[in-house]
Amino acid sequence: MVLQKGLLCVLVCVLCFSGFICDVKGEERVVEGVVRIDGSRPIAVTDENFICATVEFWPPEKCDFGSCAWGNSSLLNLDLNNSVLFNAVKAFSPLRIRLGGILQDRLIYQTDRTEECKPFVYNTSQLFNYTLGCLSLDRWDELNSFFTRSRAIFTFGLNALNGKTVEEGNTSFGPANATLVAKGSWDYSNAESFIRYTVNKGYDVFAWALGNELGGIAIDLFVDADQYARDTIALCRLVREIYRAKIRAPQVMAPDDLLEPDWFQKYLEKSQGSLNIISQHIYNLGAGSDPDLINRILDPTVLDIAAIPLRILQNLLNETGTSAVGWIGESGGAYNNGRDGVTNTFVLSFWYLDILGMAATYDTKVFCRQTLVGGYYGLLDTATFLPNPDYFSALLWHRLMGKHVLRTRFEGSSKIRAYAHCAKNPVKQQYCCD
Repeated sequence: MVLQKGLLCVLVCVLCFSGFICDVKGEERVVEGVVRIDGSRPIAVTDENFICATVEFWPPEKCDFGSCAWGNSSLLNLDLNNSVLFNAVKAFSPLRIRLGGILQDRLIYQTDRTEECKPFVYNTSQLFNYTLGCLSLDRWDELNSFFTRSRAIFTFGLNALNGKTVEEGNTSFGPANATLVAKGSWDYSNAESFIRYTVNKGYDVFAWALGNELGGIAIDLFVDADQYARDTIALCRLVREIYRAKIRAPQVMAPDDLLEPDWFQKYLEKSQGSLNIISQHIYNLGAGSDPDLINRILDPTVLDIAAIPLRILQNLLNETGTSAVGWIGESGGAYNNGRDGVTNTFVLSFWYLDILGMAATYDTKVFCRQTLVGGYYGLLDTATFLPNPDYFSALLWHRLMGKHVLRTRFEGSSKIRAYAHCAKNPVKQQYCCD
């Protein structure tokens, strides 16, 4: 360990993957190793509130592979009066929450209480298999009351498809080459009314985000990077106009996509000056339906896959000279709801703590876990809101790990990982990370 001066107060997160220290028969297999920490200077700086969790719009009817994992976890039906949920969020004081997901791009906002406001309805003939849904003003008031009382910091994802026409098409991006392409400019009239209502009520939004998984690696629907940048510029101008009399305007965040380097580079270059946060999604464990998922969680070579998009985005931010910072806007390890009995159990903590440490070393400012509640990868149980094991991992990280990231390596085995940060609230402040 290299010290520059005074007291260096660091916290080290060490992960040892199953089967390395001792086997199931109790026979000890000890291997010596060394943790090396360079305390001379930080290699990255996260946001003070690095830990974040998502809340989606999926209705109870959302089912995959014969299992319905979402219950009443939607922003539209979540029980905001439940004391277990409230205390779980307030324990962070503050917890960052990202509000959004796939159905944010099928959501309209009530602008007058006399307007009819219908929920999402499952319909396979509709985009993303759901009809348009509506967020009522009363529900928006209830959500903001909950966030204020629980001291949450929230980001809201806006519908980026309003005004666009969806056509049959093809794109070179994406594993399946999305067959639907959205064309035309974003119609922000509904969003503008919603944002103005939010400002008039005095609600504190940290960031307005635009769209979810519509660019980058296209899965269902694709928006060209040039058009997405123009839409982002429109959102930035809208936010500046509406908040012009306020001391602080919310951040602008996009695109919340799986990273495709060429698309992201073009988007960054075209949206210069309008974007504060560029957000990507990571699901490096593969599908939740994979019966081999536990072994993938405990395989260091699988966990290392996450470093690829993290490194690429960090390089793109440096090369383009943008002032935007990188976030993980969504990551639950295994996509398609996770896997019951795996992603809601202790074993996923090997993935979660490792990717938290890894993301921080690549200067990621915030990491949003999919989900706070909902699916099989929630920090909280969908039915009871009781904490799953990763909730405690998140809470400990939030309370103990500071924002200054130190260069750390473990010498001895690839199955042991070590990450070190300066302590969040050290007793003394005489150390190099100040």
